[in-house]
Amino acid sequence: MASIEDLKKIFLFKKLSDKNLEQILPLTKLRQFEEEEAVFKEGDKGDILYMLKRGKVLLEVDISEMISISIASVKPGFSFGWSALIPDSPYTSHAICAEPSEVLSILGTEFLDLLRRDNTMGYYIMEGLVRIIQNRLERRTAQFVMLMSKHPDIQKLL
Repeated sequence: MASIEDLKKIFLFKKLSDKNLEQILPLTKLRQFEEEEAVFKEGDKGDILYMLKRGKVLLEVDISEMISISIASVKPGFSFGWSALIPDSPYTSHAICAEPSEVLSILGTEFLDLLRRDNTMGYYIMEGLVRIIQNRLERRTAQFVMLMSKHPDIQKLL
């Protein structure tokens, strides 16, 4: 079972009051996954928001039938499965446990209903989500630029 203390360790909830967390707690389930177990697969219905309590989760995409690449590593305190906050949106990657993991989960429709009822909480959640997405985009951009700078055709121009 999840606790208020568990929710306080989630980055997405950093600006929320104990009263807000008490509203979220009944929606939250604690789930356990084994190493190499999939939390979800790319293309699955994106209906649950996940927050890592313990362990490590890799977000992966298939680049061919034989090859998957890791595009992100989720550490404790961080969220994944944001598609649950966009109605009718599928997950855009696989979420695979790199080690035994404990994950908090919230059904997206229930969470969005709560955020619609409490606009201030909704604002803080969306602000936190934007910060997470900004950080991930900056890291991906840096990775892309580094990769492109090593491309043979670009090396000739440098």
